[in-house]
Amino acid sequence: QVQLVESGGGSVQAGGSLRVSCAASGGIMSVECMGWFRQGPGEAREAVATIYNRDGTTWYSTPVKGRFTVSQDNAKNMLYLQMDSLKPEDTNIYYCAADSGVRCLRVPPSYAGYWGQGTQVVVSA
Repeated sequence: QVQLVESGGGSVQAGGSLRVSCAASGGIMSVECMGWFRQGPGEAREAVATIYNRDGTTWYSTPVKGRFTVSQDNAKNMLYLQMDSLKPEDTNIYYCAADSGVRCLRVPPSYAGYWGQGTQVVVSA
């Protein structure tokens, strides 16, 4: 089992920045990819940014490309999402996720492994 715990959400005005973090623990040796997903009320969960542990390859959804940066600190078992130039439409619950195998290679990403509890991000106009 892999445990994922997000932190760092909050409220910010449009144009501002936030960084959300995810602490991973447990059976992390089995994890091959990690990423951030978000979900709004009544909406489907969507992939935001992912990173492939083997070679550091990253993927970003079109709405966030150029504004968000996903990174990881393997020594600390941490995953980060730096969010800049935030827009009101970025308001969502952001979830950290981890997976392995062929699911890591799907585009757009579709994880079915491990999930955190989510952290709320609110961007006001």
